Amino acid sequence: MTHTFNSFGEIDGVEVAFSEGETILEVAQRHEKEIPTLCYDPRLEPFGGCRLCIVELEGARNPVASCTTKATPGMVVRTATDTIEAYRKTLLEMVVSENREVDVSPLRGYAAGELADLRDKYAINGTHITGAKSGTNKTDENPFILRDYELCISCYRCVRVCAEQEGDHAINVMNRGFHTQITTEFDGLLKDSACTFCGQCIQTCPTGALADKKALRAEDEVADAIPDKTRTICPYCGVGCSVDILTQNEKIVGIHPAMDGPANQGALCVKGQFAYDFVQHSDRLKTPLIRGDDGELHAATWEDALDKAAEGFRKVNAEHGRHSIYGIASGRAPSEAAYLMQKFIRVGFGSNYIDNCSRA
Repeated sequence: MTHTFNSFGEIDGVEVAFSEGETILEVAQRHEKEIPTLCYDPRLEPFGGCRLCIVELEGARNPVASCTTKATPGMVVRTATDTIEAYRKTLLEMVVSENREVDVSPLRGYAAGELADLRDKYAINGTHITGAKSGTNKTDENPFILRDYELCISCYRCVRVCAEQEGDHAINVMNRGFHTQITTEFDGLLKDSACTFCGQCIQTCPTGALADKKALRAEDEVADAIPDKTRTICPYCGVGCSVDILTQNEKIVGIHPAMDGPANQGALCVKGQFAYDFVQHSDRLKTPLIRGDDGELHAATWEDALDKAAEGFRKVNAEHGRHSIYGIASGRAPSEAAYLMQKFIRVGFGSNYIDNCSRA
């Protein structure tokens, strides 16, 4: 995003420039001022629920939430005074006291370690705050999303990303206080709701309350190790979503959407998020197969396989004519491959019987 900076203020004694509409948090982050957050996701509308991002604003009676407070000309902001840091530590202690655990597997999701990171930053090695635990787990038969609400902190990032980014509105908030619960309509199963299993709720959750069930199958193999990440492009359609493949010992254990992916900006569909088992499936073909005279498939070289395919095309064309051959290009292929496919049908057989699966 290109900003036209036409206003000035001060953050921690440093003059900063900003444009109309920016929040204090956005201005601070752009100037590399570190302000902690838990309910904030830059893709979502500011919520101001966790209050960790509070700052002192000169002239304001009380600290303000920097994620929802717009920057104003001449503002004077202090982001990390002793008082503010004490508030933040107390708030974190309260959050930590409600949860069953804070240290969770990185396989749970992209943002699953945010609460643990903040706990470590503020050196919370326990808490003198005791009381009820919030959240009730949901036993769900779906194969993709674990709903471990004993780790939920009611930041509502999952609800907001489902509504604002995906437009599904599959989950919402029920009750208040310690009885607050993230739920579906009529408190049913995800598979019976409007959920499309895109996994966005998993990847925005800062505590691992929502987790990738498939990735967690490899939790014992990964143990305390951090999986390797490899940036690549999802192979399933022509959009070109960027993904980070999580691997351990050269085995794919999960997928994270790339939050900075130019085509998807952190979004994925159910296939891009969860359909990776084919890569290392035992039934995946590793060599071309040709059906022999005995009716069985036999391993062959690429040259023999291509010759066999060409022979089949020539035979069908000769016996039934050019309109007996119909080409369907793959949306997973690059533009160059689509071009070659249409040339193959139009020039090779003199037919316009060519389509692309993406059109469906």
